[in-house]
Amino acid sequence: MTASLRASVDFDDLAVEDISRHFGRRRALSKITFHAGRNTILGLLGPNGAGKSTMLSMLATLLRPSGGRIRYGSHEAGPHAAAPHSEALRAAIGVLGHDLFLYPELSARENLAFFAALHGIAASADAARAALQRAGLADRADDPVSSFSRGMRQRVALERALIHGPRLVLLDEPFTGLDDASAAALVARLNGLRESGAIVILATHDLDLAEGLLDRAVFLRDGRMVQSIDRPDRLRATYRAVMTRS
Repeated sequence: MTASLRASVDFDDLAVEDISRHFGRRRALSKITFHAGRNTILGLLGPNGAGKSTMLSMLATLLRPSGGRIRYGSHEAGPHAAAPHSEALRAAIGVLGHDLFLYPELSARENLAFFAALHGIAASADAARAALQRAGLADRADDPVSSFSRGMRQRVALERALIHGPRLVLLDEPFTGLDDASAAALVARLNGLRESGAIVILATHDLDLAEGLLDRAVFLRDGRMVQSIDRPDRLRATYRAVMTRS
């Protein structure tokens, strides 16, 4: 993928409009609607089975909606969208899921340089070096990823997802298994992404770490949106109140 293709899709907002997803007769999501603009961290909150990961997969264009549409600026994805810009659109998205997609036998530097090259970044070695600096792992650059702690691997994987400068960043439970220092580093990195103009969509169970981080919270339960709240405070109490409503 070339640099010109990466630059061909640019958008300042993300709009999810009446999105549904069914797997046979099972309803995973039903008529979900929300919006996020630049400089925004939006949290998808809800218990296991609420549909958070399914929503992220659709936002990543890895899963096609059964109904509704997703707009990335002027670019549209949905069951009836022609999606002629799918490759370029995917190049504007960075994804960090449960699988970190790192090669354990390679060093951190080799992993990041490899993914930079995949994204068509000519100076892949320079991109990897800068990413390791941002991750605070420059002194471990040439160590195999297999020797890293979970938190260190997570930091490398996050930089892998961000190395091409995506407009939209999708994170599925990024705080899982992190110690306090790694979690604090991740919060700082997410704040930096917001300040740089990215749109960040974050699915998490860790309400304490999400406290004060979110510009908007979308609460999901049983595949439905219960409520959307801008700049939620006292997040754990708010979550409890929202989820216990009939």
